[in-house]
Amino acid sequence: MFKRSKSLSLALSLALAGFASVSFAAEPTAAGDPAFVKLADHYFDDFYFPNQPTAATSAGLHQYDSQLEDYSRKGEEETVKALRQWEAKFAAIDAGKLSEQAHGDLELVLANIRGRLLMLDQVRWWETNPDNYSSGITGSAFTLMSRKFASPDDRLKVLIEREKKMPQVLAEARKNLKNPPKIYTEIALEQLPGLIDFFGKDVPSAFTEATDAKLKEQFAQSNAAVIQALKDYQQWIKTDLLPRSHGDFRIGADAFRKKLAYDEMVDTPLDKLVAIDMEDMHRNQAEFAKVAKELDPKKTPAQVLAELGADHPERAQLLDTFRGTFAKLIDFIQSHHIISIPSQVQPILEETPPFERATTFASMDTPGPFEKVAKEAYFNVTLPDPSWSKQETDEFMAQFSYPVINNVAVHEAYPGHYVQFLWMHDIHDRVRQLLGSSSNAEGWAHYSEQMMLDQGLAQAMYPNDVHQQQRLKLGQLQDALLRNARFIAGIKMHTGQMTFEQAVDFFVKEGYQSHAVGVVEAKRGTSDPTYLYYTLGKLQILKLRQDVMARQGKDFNLEQFHDAFMKQGFAPIKIVRRAMLHDDSPTL
Repeated sequence: MFKRSKSLSLALSLALAGFASVSFAAEPTAAGDPAFVKLADHYFDDFYFPNQPTAATSAGLHQYDSQLEDYSRKGEEETVKALRQWEAKFAAIDAGKLSEQAHGDLELVLANIRGRLLMLDQVRWWETNPDNYSSGITGSAFTLMSRKFASPDDRLKVLIEREKKMPQVLAEARKNLKNPPKIYTEIALEQLPGLIDFFGKDVPSAFTEATDAKLKEQFAQSNAAVIQALKDYQQWIKTDLLPRSHGDFRIGADAFRKKLAYDEMVDTPLDKLVAIDMEDMHRNQAEFAKVAKELDPKKTPAQVLAELGADHPERAQLLDTFRGTFAKLIDFIQSHHIISIPSQVQPILEETPPFERATTFASMDTPGPFEKVAKEAYFNVTLPDPSWSKQETDEFMAQFSYPVINNVAVHEAYPGHYVQFLWMHDIHDRVRQLLGSSSNAEGWAHYSEQMMLDQGLAQAMYPNDVHQQQRLKLGQLQDALLRNARFIAGIKMHTGQMTFEQAVDFFVKEGYQSHAVGVVEAKRGTSDPTYLYYTLGKLQILKLRQDVMARQGKDFNLEQFHDAFMKQGFAPIKIVRRAMLHDDSPTL
């Protein structure tokens, strides 16, 4: 799960592009490459970043720090117009005159533009999602306080300028929002208390070291205005917007297919995708039943799972428990030659920011590709609310049993997201630094969970404890089933084959999740339609590995395969496959 911003596709691109050096383009190798590189640079410099100042801050480009996105209807319409002009310019390039690398880059840029056009002009989430505005401006503040890329006074100065523009964003929301889905309005209301608290407590505490008294006075005024604007927005949503929120969150089969084609470069028919995932889900369920029976033949898989979920650390120990997995995972990766790890620096564990807690349990937040000063990476974990009852807390913490914690650490850090971000140091191509796909990034992280156990992680961690080895496998399978359930729920909810309530039940019954997790996951699916990319990417990577093994035979080396995969950035598997196999054979 990645940081929210005004443009989801842009947020994804920037959230995934971490730790790269400042290198604007690959060295041209074909006749058409220079013209493409020049146009791509103009696109990023003249439109991409000026149009998305928050994303620019995240990327490490700080000349836009005092600016804020234009959330007005006119701004959205002008963005659509400009995107269509850029699409025409890139579509006019003769791909036959480009090198293989540049050809892939051209596909990436065009797909990104078309994906943004889909969401802005066809799906039009800016008319239906109230959380887009309140969490959007919160994210804009967070990017200025989360990393110390400049002095407290300098960062506070640009934050004040952004905050001055935030009340107008919420005013534009009132004009733009038209009959949103009730679930979107409810999510916005669920998020808002945390956002208000964030500006009331977290933002001021981030700038306690600021020394300029005049700036502090200006900040007090601008921050108070944002807090009041959020409170007014909350009241307006509750009394005005919620009663008339009767819209449909479903984007429909046509938009779903297009989004999948643009974001992941996958054009497999939806019914075939469902069949592929159901086959994988049934395989995982069968393996789950087998391992559960080995653990305790007298209990049902559901009873064994309940025991697994009850074995979790206390709330106060959760972050330290995650932190304690790093050394063991790193040692295993190095001793078993899984993948090269480019840096010994470890990510920083911290609690998930307030504006992301309603829809994510754990995430990796890395610095942008052009950040020169604040290069810390943060491993975010969502903790249960201190005000919850013991029953609510225990149900929430069931997802953080000790075996599952290990699996999440593999996914988010070693060798998952964090290691992939470290490899971005070696990407010397501006397009690949900024654009990519979830089916690569999330697919790699999800693939890593299974791959690490296949390579013997459980035996290495618990050499004399078969019981714990099996529990580790059970935790991995539960997470795999969660991703299987996302795959089906996303497609079926957005094509009208499954209601929200049915999706919750599906997560519980078929995905083996608690009801609380099922609710959060179904909520996420309403606004993240193609979150099938976890299993989709994993299956594509497994097929790629199998095909590379078939071609290389006895010369196949797992570490070399993984290193070669990393060198492609986080491009869709279609592009990675072409680079590694030099063909356009099917990815599934």
